[in-house]
Amino acid sequence: MHLLILGGSGFIGPAVVVPLVAAGHRVTLFHRGRSEENAPAGVQHVHGDRARLAEHAAELRRLGPDVVVDMRPLVERDAEAVVAAFRGAAGRLVVVSSGDVYRAYGRLHGSEPGPPEPLPLTEDAPLREQRYPYRGPAPRPPDDPSRWVDDYDKILVERAARSAPDLPATVLRLPMVYGPRDEQHRLAAYLRRMDDGRPAIILDEGLRGWRTTRGYVDDVGAAIALAATSEQAAGRTYNVGEADASTEVEWVQAIAAAVGWGGRIVMLPTERLPDHLRFPGSLEQSLVLDTTRLRREFGYAERVSRADALARTIAWERAHPPPGPDRRAEEYAAEDAALR
Repeated sequence: MHLLILGGSGFIGPAVVVPLVAAGHRVTLFHRGRSEENAPAGVQHVHGDRARLAEHAAELRRLGPDVVVDMRPLVERDAEAVVAAFRGAAGRLVVVSSGDVYRAYGRLHGSEPGPPEPLPLTEDAPLREQRYPYRGPAPRPPDDPSRWVDDYDKILVERAARSAPDLPATVLRLPMVYGPRDEQHRLAAYLRRMDDGRPAIILDEGLRGWRTTRGYVDDVGAAIALAATSEQAAGRTYNVGEADASTEVEWVQAIAAAVGWGGRIVMLPTERLPDHLRFPGSLEQSLVLDTTRLRREFGYAERVSRADALARTIAWERAHPPPGPDRRAEEYAAEDAALR
């Protein structure tokens, strides 16, 4: 099978490519060429800007891919461009989406009124009614590199991806993904405090029972590869993520065990928290995805233990500290004041 992957050389992409190549599939990556070293040997590369996909459509169509895997469709026009480019030239489209499409996500962040949604969230759970979850009260300037955030909405991406009956789409809704090359550095805040020998890590009391589905990048990549190579996935939607959703307290405890940190986890009410630790939403709503469909239809199971996943992620985080200003001194001072 020939798979064309749009993106594929950043965070999650290499974890998709490796099992595909190992299974003997032909893989072509379309990307900007900035991180080509992340791809395994034997992969064909076509360089170009995803934002100008139409300019490369003829070249990519000539490749005759069986399946097109879109790793990073962020806004509606991204999916529209892919459908326009590959109708009649590919057999199927696989779109990487997110668990943030569910109404529960709106409940969590305060944009959707109402009681907490029942858990776990199946693929048929209600979607958000409010669009553009990260759009602020004032639009970003047109020349702002983050301008796309105002138009981000995976609900609209999914809808556009499914718009062509002759290009059936498979939608994969991802959880909070962690692992090496994570640009969001999801472990960094806790890990740096542990490595700095902080005596305590402060959590909002609302996090005591709050849970979310996570996924280690290699396991998430394997799930995407399975769906991309399974004909029965055409027209289907799948939640991806670990079978057990730990609480935030359990997550911190797991990181602490991995690094040998012996400090305390201190739960404080929201009003006593420093500003940088306050969550702007309702922690009464957890985000737990039901991944039964993926496991039942494809026999999917995690390949990497939680201990190994954390060990690999921690090693990478230590070697690649988050960019930007280091605010630990002021944050630690505020945390010490809260603890007193």
